[in-house]
Amino acid sequence: MKKELLAELRWKRKVFGMWKEGQSTWEEYRNIVRACREAMMKDKAHLELNLTREVKDNKKGFISKQKTRKNVGPLLNKVGALVMGHTEKTELLNAFFASVFSAKAGPQASQSLEVREEAWRKDDLSLVEEVRVRDHLSKLDIHKCMGPDGMHPQVLRELTDVVAEPLSIIFERSWRTGEVPEDWRKANVTPVFKKGKKEDPGNYRPVSLTSILGRMMEKLILEVTIKQVVEKKFIRSSQHGFTKGNSS
Repeated sequence: MKKELLAELRWKRKVFGMWKEGQSTWEEYRNIVRACREAMMKDKAHLELNLTREVKDNKKGFISKQKTRKNVGPLLNKVGALVMGHTEKTELLNAFFASVFSAKAGPQASQSLEVREEAWRKDDLSLVEEVRVRDHLSKLDIHKCMGPDGMHPQVLRELTDVVAEPLSIIFERSWRTGEVPEDWRKANVTPVFKKGKKEDPGNYRPVSLTSILGRMMEKLILEVTIKQVVEKKFIRSSQHGFTKGNSS
């Protein structure tokens, strides 16, 4: 609401109190109520018009009916007892998600930084260029949620000229050494109900919200890898399903 409309609403409440005390007439109060209603209708129409104009840039703002996210209800533990506390439910879901997780590969033998960088030079892979980092930063969706590191996309977008160069160095160094910053490996995990009984932890799937910079690095490495694969002609023309824009 605009400041002018809020002021009118406060004045309406004040006049209502004055009417109860006999310091104002009912007709005066009714006129103020009518004026407030008309102002609210105009503000609502103006807001809806702006939402339709900005729907391409702000899709989240254009919501006809907002659904309130409900907390996870009681869950059944291994012995069949209902768990009600938030901490107990969190531990129960965490135990279930961990039990169904399977590592794709075992830990690799660690190599020194010199060995890994030497292997990088021999492979002659493309680098993570600053111009590509700058391009990704300038196109960040400012309406996306923050990750566990608390870095807002709007801040990163506004500081593109400042952080593009150091981020390109971090991304390239991470790719060379095979190490990812600890903050980028963290995620906020939310259980999402699938189907079946809501008391069964097995009917929930985990959805992870990771760092914006971590996701950006994934996209950049994917672009560099695809570029290398295409230039070296590792993918034949018949394998069009593996290249962007050629899956049809």
